[in-house]
Amino acid sequence: MGIVRNQSIKNSLSFYIGMIIGALNTVIIYPNAFHDNPEYFGLIQIIIAYGVIISAFTSLSTPQIFLRFFPSINHKGQLYLISFILPFLGFIIFILLFFLFKSQIFDILNADNLLKENFYYIIILVFCISFYNVFTSISRSYLDATTPILINEVFLKIYCCIMLLLHWFDYITFIQFLKFYFFGFISKFLILFFIQFFYKRISLSLTISSLKLKKMLKFGLYVLLSGVSVILVTRLDMIMIGALLDLEQVAFYTVAFFIGNAIKVPGRSIFSISVPLIAKAWEEKDMRKINELYTKSSINQLIIGGVFLLCIWTNIDDIFSLLPEKFQGGKWVVLYIGLSQLFHMANGLNGAIIVNSRYYRYDLYTNILLVFLTIVTNYLFIKSLNFGINGAAIATAIAVFIFNSVRFLVIKKYLNMNPFTIKTIYTLIVFLFIFLVTSFLPKTGVVIFDIILFSLLVILLFIPFLFKLSLSEDMIKMLYDFRNKLKIN
Repeated sequence: MGIVRNQSIKNSLSFYIGMIIGALNTVIIYPNAFHDNPEYFGLIQIIIAYGVIISAFTSLSTPQIFLRFFPSINHKGQLYLISFILPFLGFIIFILLFFLFKSQIFDILNADNLLKENFYYIIILVFCISFYNVFTSISRSYLDATTPILINEVFLKIYCCIMLLLHWFDYITFIQFLKFYFFGFISKFLILFFIQFFYKRISLSLTISSLKLKKMLKFGLYVLLSGVSVILVTRLDMIMIGALLDLEQVAFYTVAFFIGNAIKVPGRSIFSISVPLIAKAWEEKDMRKINELYTKSSINQLIIGGVFLLCIWTNIDDIFSLLPEKFQGGKWVVLYIGLSQLFHMANGLNGAIIVNSRYYRYDLYTNILLVFLTIVTNYLFIKSLNFGINGAAIATAIAVFIFNSVRFLVIKKYLNMNPFTIKTIYTLIVFLFIFLVTSFLPKTGVVIFDIILFSLLVILLFIPFLFKLSLSEDMIKMLYDFRNKLKIN
């Protein structure tokens, strides 16, 4: 776990900086910049959601194929060639389908005029996201997950923050803002491309004769459908709110969703660097290493995610009091999304283990059912039961719970691995204890002071249990290393 721990710390730093800037953007600047026109905020989120979903199709699983086969392919240039051809082919197919069936697509999406007028930004996003993910997989294959994360989480969010401030203070119109805003996605793609080129990580061959294309494409097909299912689960709620309600509700949901979803930040850093190690362990048939990564990722993510969720929920009323009145109705969205993400994190690297194993087909079989379930539950809770944005959050939580439960059962049955230990139970009991203690403590009424105070209290209450119960070796070592550095300085 040395490489994982070192890069996880660096990645977490980028994620946390990005999260702070993202929180500033989403919770403060977006609501205030678009206070009079929340549908503009909703439009931006819908464009991004469609861009992410469509790019998952057009990439044709190229990033996953690259990561999966990079360790075992000797002629790397051939893998690079096919990795550039596939997403470009997918993008061309998307362009043709859009212009041939434009009217029908708008009818299916129930798109309003605002979305129709700005749909071409989705086309730009699809291209940039598809190829950015390809270059991210190249970087990760060289065990450099830090660079793409830094660009995506720090550079892009600072850039977006500047554009938002310019619009907020009326230096640029909304039309100009959209152009500058989405130019940021083009910029991050170009920056990552030139970095990979500078470090000579890209080498092209003019042939693909040595590649086992049938095996690669077969793997890619299963991963494509599975990957799209995962993305649909995370974005479908927003899409269906836009279709069944309106763009204003998308804006309100986005703010609450961001707060609840923030707890998964540490898990993303661990996941990014662990995937290549999982692929390598499968190539070497090192089951002990896979099980070690599975177990440690589970408890580490549970601890960090749980502490983060406690910090948020003990301060939830104070956090929402900082928002404009229109955006203060998503408290329970935060709880449902937060709990679903905590369960997802507690299941560790289940997805990476299944996808890189010979049982990757099971990811597909269950995901087809999962997408159907997600659509039905979202429609039921949003429209039929009229739960609005709370219904979307409940539906997402149900989908995430079922998805991870099925993954757990597959790994348990076929690989006899279990990420949970007695320390998992201890950790959950400690979380419950801290929640009860903080619930009965009075607050000062000074919002910012109370948020800082109760967040520090949650952390300080948890640390003694971490050491006393030896809940995580990696986290204990990290704290010791941090203490030693402070002594040296």
